[in-house]
Amino acid sequence: MTEARELSPEELQRLGPDRLLVRVQSIAYLAENVNAYEVVSPCGADLPAFAAGSHIDVFFRDGRIRQYSLCNNPRERRRYEFAVQREISGRGGSKAIFERVHVGRILAISRPRNYFPLDAGGARSLLLAGGIGITPIIAMVRTLLDEGRPFRLYYCTRSRDRTAFFEEIEALAARGLAWLYHDQGDPARGLDIAGLLRQHEAGTHLYYCGPQGFMRAVAQASSDWPQGAVHFEHFSPPDAVAAGGTARISSGGLSDRDVEAEVSVEFQVKLARLGRTLDVPDDKSIVQVLRENGVEVATSCESGLCGTCRTRYLEGVPDHRDYILNDEERRSDILICCSRAKSPLLVLDL
Repeated sequence: MTEARELSPEELQRLGPDRLLVRVQSIAYLAENVNAYEVVSPCGADLPAFAAGSHIDVFFRDGRIRQYSLCNNPRERRRYEFAVQREISGRGGSKAIFERVHVGRILAISRPRNYFPLDAGGARSLLLAGGIGITPIIAMVRTLLDEGRPFRLYYCTRSRDRTAFFEEIEALAARGLAWLYHDQGDPARGLDIAGLLRQHEAGTHLYYCGPQGFMRAVAQASSDWPQGAVHFEHFSPPDAVAAGGTARISSGGLSDRDVEAEVSVEFQVKLARLGRTLDVPDDKSIVQVLRENGVEVATSCESGLCGTCRTRYLEGVPDHRDYILNDEERRSDILICCSRAKSPLLVLDL
């Protein structure tokens, strides 16, 4: 990360209109290896509005980008709050934040994006969270409480010490709105997910987020629920898809479909504004080819989970392989870190 005084005029210009500078106002301990970071505008202005389920990118000076869900109440316009779990075996983003981000630090972030929104038409919300997956879910809880909409929250963690927002959720549990489960590492001692989701009650929408084992269990238990009633967000690509199998994934939390990993084929991309046409071989992504030819594009996850590389396409038939765009968005946009083309030529708005 970088201090405000270290940013040159050129670096400030490169931030662009979709990036913001914010100051770290406070850091709070939430649970073992989980901190909450509150950021505000350095000049005291309102921050761009967001809705429950939104996330921001945090930009590192070395070019890395990491995504974090906003967990405060969306009605709060003067601050964002996001929680970070320190991952010992991760890619270094959480370690850098824990070790180098302190109160008063200036961070470069994106405007909020939301691929995991609450459905306005849902009569009831059933919220399931595992571990750090509580971060987008807790913003949903706060929104639903504000709007007086019925919900139930089930939160699964390993132990009390690893339970973020414990006091807040314990207070909800006392009101019969939330249930906490600590399995001590033994799933048999945790929530009976299959029993909970065995029957779908008309008007109920399911929202869930958590580690891969948790995601697989909830996906399997809710596989018979109506299309459009199940919404979820992955923090990492589903194992089955990564291994070349089949997985049930969410389209921006709005609809579900079965997606199979397909054999990649060669195609060409035409960059409409640059006037260049490039070959994309079967063993390279669009992003890789662009970079090899001197065209820099922002990426982060490079697995179709974050939306950082979202690009408009003008012609051709994309082979969408992301986990976040809904059907409407896919009519105009593509995530070029992972998706490919079904047509011989794909024209991008680059």
